[in-house]
Amino acid sequence: MALGGGTFITIGEKKLPGSYINFVSASRATLALSERGYAAVPLVLDWGETDKVLELTVDKFKKEAFTLFGYNYSADELRPIRELFLNAKMLFIYRLGSDGIKASGSLATAKYPGTLGNKIKIITTAIIDDETTTGYKVQTFLGSELIDTQEVSGATAKTDALENNNFVDWIEDVSLAAGTVSLSGGTNGTANSSAYEAFLTAIEAYSFNSICYAGTDAGIKALFANFTRRMRDEMGIKFQCVLYNYSSADYEGIVSVENSINNAQSGEAGNLVYWVTGAVAGCAINKSNTNKKYDGAYDVNVSYTQSQLEDALDNGKFIFHKVGDEVRVLEDINTLKTFTDEKSDDFKYNQTVRIIDQIGNDIAAIFNDRYLGQIPNDESGRVSLWNDIIKHHKELEDIRAIENFSTEDVTVERGPNKKSVVVYDKITPINCMSQLYMICTIE
Repeated sequence: MALGGGTFITIGEKKLPGSYINFVSASRATLALSERGYAAVPLVLDWGETDKVLELTVDKFKKEAFTLFGYNYSADELRPIRELFLNAKMLFIYRLGSDGIKASGSLATAKYPGTLGNKIKIITTAIIDDETTTGYKVQTFLGSELIDTQEVSGATAKTDALENNNFVDWIEDVSLAAGTVSLSGGTNGTANSSAYEAFLTAIEAYSFNSICYAGTDAGIKALFANFTRRMRDEMGIKFQCVLYNYSSADYEGIVSVENSINNAQSGEAGNLVYWVTGAVAGCAINKSNTNKKYDGAYDVNVSYTQSQLEDALDNGKFIFHKVGDEVRVLEDINTLKTFTDEKSDDFKYNQTVRIIDQIGNDIAAIFNDRYLGQIPNDESGRVSLWNDIIKHHKELEDIRAIENFSTEDVTVERGPNKKSVVVYDKITPINCMSQLYMICTIE
C-alpha cells in the first residue's frame, strides 16, 4: 500500500505518512459514510479467467453469468455466488487454479482452463451450391447450447477466416472440413495454499467489508486469519474474515461459522460461509444480523441442544438455530473470547466492530484525501480536521450507531513533531436489542 496505516504503540513511532488509529475500551471503574456490502471471495470454478479479480454486481451476474462462468445464473455450480448476493451488493471474485489446462481439439482451444471446456464441441457443415462446396458454417456448442455461428466462403477455407468467440480461440491455419470436433483435456487446476496466497496478494488493492474461505484446510484458515490480522492491525484496513469452524482464532476480525450443511456434496460442508460473508458485508452499522432469517438454498444442520447453543456463544461461534419453521442467526458475534482492559466483551459483537471499522476507514479516508500533504499543521488546520470528525460522528449519532456523543469527546492536538497530529476520540457504540428482561408486578 502507498500509505501507512494501522495501530500504534507510541505516538511518533511511525515513518510512513498515513492514518494510525487505535480502538480501546474505556476503563470500567456532512460527510458521507462509506458504503457497505463489498465482499472478496476466492472460488474454485469450472470456467473463467484465473489470476484476476473480477468485480461483479448482481445485475451483471444475472445478465452475464453464462459468458463469465459457463453456467446459467440458476445453475447449482453458481450457488455460492447466489448465496453471497442475498446480502452483498458487490463481489470481488478471484478464480483459483491458474495451473489448470485448457481443453483443446484440432480446430480450437478453449478460451479458459477448466473442465467446462470439455463440454465444447464444434460442428462444421459444408455450404453447398449446385453440388459444389462454396464455404462452411461453423457452429460452437457448449453442451447442447449453441453459442456461436460463423460462415466463411471458399471450398478451401481455413480457421484464419474465423473470429474468436467467448468460448474458443481458433488454431491458426487449419483447413475446414465437414464434421464434429469435441474439445478435451481441460482441468480446473489446484486450489492449494499457493493459489490462496496469490488471491490474498491480489485482493490487497481492493476495499471490502468481508472476505472468506469456506474450506476445511487448517493451514489455509490460518493463512486467512494471519492476513486479516496484518491488514487490520498493521495496515489499518478494516474488514472481517469469515471462516468455517475456526473459533480458536479468538479475534474480533474473524467470524467462525459453526453449522454444516446437510447432504453436502464433496467440499461443500462449510458453504454457509458464503451467506454469512454476504451478511457480514451487507449489514448496516446501525443494524445487527442477530435473529436474521437464513434465506439461502442450503439445508442447514441445526441439530443443537440449548446447552450447545449457549456453549457456542461462550466460545465465539456464529451459529444458526431453528425458530419454528425458520433457520435464524442466534447472535451476530465474532471469535473474540479473551477480554482485556483494551478489548472488553463489547468487541465480540460484530455490530460494535462494524461501527469502529466504519470510523477507522472513514477518518483515514478523510485525512488521506483532504489533509495529508495538503493542509498545514497549525491551529487552523487542526480545527478543520476536528470539525470534519465532529460532522462524521454526528452522522453516526443521527443514524443511531453511537449515542451520547459530545463535541468535547474529540480533541485534535499537534503531535511530537511538526508533521503529526494526535486525535483523542471517545465513542459509545449502540447495539440492537437482543434480550428482554421483564418484571411484571400484579396487584
